[in-house]
Amino acid sequence: MQDVDSHVLHTTPRAAPAPASLYQATVGCVIPAYNESETLAAVLESLLAQTRLPDVIHVVVNNTTDDSVEIAARYAGLHHRVVEGRDETTEVYVHDIGENPDKKVGALNYGFALVEGMDYFLGVDGDTTADPRAVEHLLGEIASDGRIGGISAIYSIDDSDLPGPLAKFLVAGQRQQFASFNMQNLLRGRQMAVLGGQYSIFRIEALQRVITEFHQLTPWVRDSEIEDSLLSLQIRSTGYLTKISASARADVGGMTTLRSLDAQQVKWNVGAVDLMWPGQRGDTQGQPFHPNLRLRWFENFSMLLNALTRFWFVTLLLCSVIFGALVFNPIWFVPPIIATWLNLRVAHSMHDASARDYLFALLWLPSELYIWARIGHFVRAWTKFFSGSETDNWALQAKAESGGGRGLSVHWVPHVGMLLAIGTCVTVFLQLSTGWRSNVLYVGWNILAITTILQSGWLLIKCLRRYRGFTV
Repeated sequence: MQDVDSHVLHTTPRAAPAPASLYQATVGCVIPAYNESETLAAVLESLLAQTRLPDVIHVVVNNTTDDSVEIAARYAGLHHRVVEGRDETTEVYVHDIGENPDKKVGALNYGFALVEGMDYFLGVDGDTTADPRAVEHLLGEIASDGRIGGISAIYSIDDSDLPGPLAKFLVAGQRQQFASFNMQNLLRGRQMAVLGGQYSIFRIEALQRVITEFHQLTPWVRDSEIEDSLLSLQIRSTGYLTKISASARADVGGMTTLRSLDAQQVKWNVGAVDLMWPGQRGDTQGQPFHPNLRLRWFENFSMLLNALTRFWFVTLLLCSVIFGALVFNPIWFVPPIIATWLNLRVAHSMHDASARDYLFALLWLPSELYIWARIGHFVRAWTKFFSGSETDNWALQAKAESGGGRGLSVHWVPHVGMLLAIGTCVTVFLQLSTGWRSNVLYVGWNILAITTILQSGWLLIKCLRRYRGFTV
């Protein structure tokens, strides 16, 4: 990392502490920016439009090859506005730290060193905008309870101005995925397993305690593919709570191509597996029974069951057709109906649900196709884990988002593998005698029916669950 003084456009003043009776909590905002020229201006405009301005905003540009520095520099300096009769002031500082081997982790730690003397650290990604009251709500919630170490906003994705049908489909799927995840956390006592760095506020004391108790030099370390999850686990382990806001909202950057979505989701899944499985990466021991990982285990088990039942269904269907033993039973309409009902409930819970969100849920097929895409991400992540593959998933995601990558799209590999496996099973089935074929179909369909009933029962419970007024 290059010398700070040669790259800082402004330096951070050290404010004298206010008397206790007049003390107002201070918030330092850090924006790690890597090639964010297309979104950085909107992010800064969003921050400067907040009803509670951060006391200082540091834009930490790293490894950039675009004009992120020049765009951020337009906002450098003092900003003052009157909000509901209150004077709000902030100052924007721009730092170009050049080549940074620790990437986002290095940029966050650089920013932390600049705001360490404040009360709260607000991390904002270079492609995330928020509701005008987001900072006010986050600060109010974390300041109201000293047990809280960090709070994240409710995340969604802006679905306006998308380039084409594929992008609209993928963003609709991601909006539903975010909404479902957020609602699960809100209904679990607002306990948040992952304080996503997109728009989260942290108590500085909690970050300092992580440094002390885990013998680290900085709050964020590169021992995990998803540094936010690791830090969230560590904050929880030190005795603090990690929460999701009940009202602060932020729109994150969505993935608009299959390649970029695959890269992002595989990175997230690989990072989660590293934390779930003891001693897989760096010096950080996995914590399989950590409270923050319970939902992760459930998500992975659910995805495994989704993959197996779909594989099983398609295989049995083909074998039944070939054997001439297919008997239509309307009961198989029940699981899609329940799934559609649940998807509609999730769509209705979105505070800014659009017609596209409702259509995505109502038509069933789009959400089913998106599930197949997620199954591919799940298979690729666990394949990387079991194979011991060492790849820079940060770099792969960045390359995919910029339109780069290999000619053969690796996100299709799991689906090609599944088709080959189905073909193999059907081929083996054809080698069996008539009696054995009949037995295989009888036992297979009955086991699949029982499994599907159990899955459908769980989905029905989720459909009947009260949302208690929460919106995502």
